Amino acid sequence: MKKVNVKISYEPESDVLAWETGKQAIDYAQEIGNMIVHFDKKNNPVLVEILEASKFLSQAKKLVVPNTGKKSRQPILA
Repeated sequence: MKKVNVKISYEPESDVLAWETGKQAIDYAQEIGNMIVHFDKKNNPVLVEILEASKFLSQAKKLVVPNTGKKSRQPILA
């Protein structure tokens, strides 16, 4: 199994959460909703940027029931 070094960073001024999966050169990027996914020449994702990250994280937090670690049964998007 190939080991992947992942780097996660947050820029509070622009409210962008970035998830970098490697050091490959970026060939192109594609916007998908409030995310921008950057790909290498082999079409592998290299960098994922989540725009409006605080909003995204507050919605993602609703997926887990506090203090139990169990998944919520309520829909997160209404």
